[in-house]
Amino acid sequence: MVHAHGNLLGEPPATLLPAHPEAEAELAAGNPPAEVAAHHPTVSATWAVLAEEALGRPERGLTDTIEAYAYARTGYHRGLDALRRNGWKGYGPVPWSHEPNRGFLRCVTVLAKAAEAIGEHDEQERCTQLLRDCDPSLAP
Repeated sequence: MVHAHGNLLGEPPATLLPAHPEAEAELAAGNPPAEVAAHHPTVSATWAVLAEEALGRPERGLTDTIEAYAYARTGYHRGLDALRRNGWKGYGPVPWSHEPNRGFLRCVTVLAKAAEAIGEHDEQERCTQLLRDCDPSLAP
């Protein structure tokens, strides 16, 4: 009889970041994202908005792509800090379905796109793999 063996230790529990209602309220109220990021620099969602705006400019040039990359990298690192503070050990689920996780995951997504746009393929692949590892539904 052949048995399929998975990880015998099991997968760690999902990491669920805490909400940031003040930052979320400021963004929802239409406050300029740069001001919200200045008021709440540890909140990845603020950096995700800035990164997405820079990457989404209609006549995007190299400067916009680099700006998006920088914003996304900042949000990514702030998100890693938050994940670690909440028990993440560098692996395991970080589900998109949990709203507070989305800022970090959005930053990783923009970082992958911006890295690809500037030809930094190793970084793009690392980010895509991280998305897959965090929530398989996110990566192509």
